[in-house]
Amino acid sequence: MRRGPAVNLALAIGLVVLALIVLLPFWWVMSSSIKATNEIVSSQPTMVPHSFTLEHFQKLLGASDFPRFLLNSVVVSLASMAITVALAVLSGYAFFRLRFPGRDFLYRAILLAYAFPGIVVLVPLYGMMSAAGLIDNPFALVIVNVTFAVPFAIWMMRAFLAAVPIEIEEAARLDGASRLTILRRIVLPLIAPGVASVAIFAFVASWTEYLFASVLIQSDAHKTIPVGLAGIIGQYQVDWGLMLAGATITTLPVIALFAFIGRYFVAGLTAGAIK
Repeated sequence: MRRGPAVNLALAIGLVVLALIVLLPFWWVMSSSIKATNEIVSSQPTMVPHSFTLEHFQKLLGASDFPRFLLNSVVVSLASMAITVALAVLSGYAFFRLRFPGRDFLYRAILLAYAFPGIVVLVPLYGMMSAAGLIDNPFALVIVNVTFAVPFAIWMMRAFLAAVPIEIEEAARLDGASRLTILRRIVLPLIAPGVASVAIFAFVASWTEYLFASVLIQSDAHKTIPVGLAGIIGQYQVDWGLMLAGATITTLPVIALFAFIGRYFVAGLTAGAIK
């Protein structure tokens, strides 16, 4: 059914308004990071900078621990993403292609674990990490991030694996290919959008995680960006320029990740919507 001009105009206006709501906060943060301090704290906010300075970035990168926080976040997020993708692909294939006793029960149990808020398991997880000697260890954050990301990632993989015809795998099995060979050489290329979706989800979830990072990490040497930026907020005053510069740099890895695999992510969202 064809839409009339009025409907198309209404949709266009709605999309523009939605884009402005989403993008304006990012624009304000990034543009304010290059403003002079007196313009940032002015009672009349400006969307277009009237001044220009790199003082906040110089102070952030040269006179603070932010570069260390950034490196810690990159390491933790990349490790969490890689492990999550590997476990999601292998587990998803096992759940949706293999038959074994207790498969449905185990799948539901994994999804149920995802339903629990993180704050509920904070104390037990802290006790477990303490017993394992992992307090103030970045590997503890990787374990926590993977634990919370894998259940949802497995669920995401379901639609993409369902789109792969089982006949292709059966033909490969007749030719003598093993399960791992089929997964690596046939299934993985076909579910690349799903893998990209899981990778972006896992990276962003790890990159922005604050609750466990603030509890399990105690020294400045191992803090990640969310906890490190929170430390910029003083008890009596806030260095807004420093915080805005930090927020701007924090968005760059996510933007870079979307630039490399964003097209697969969009394809993954579309595929997941129609399965």
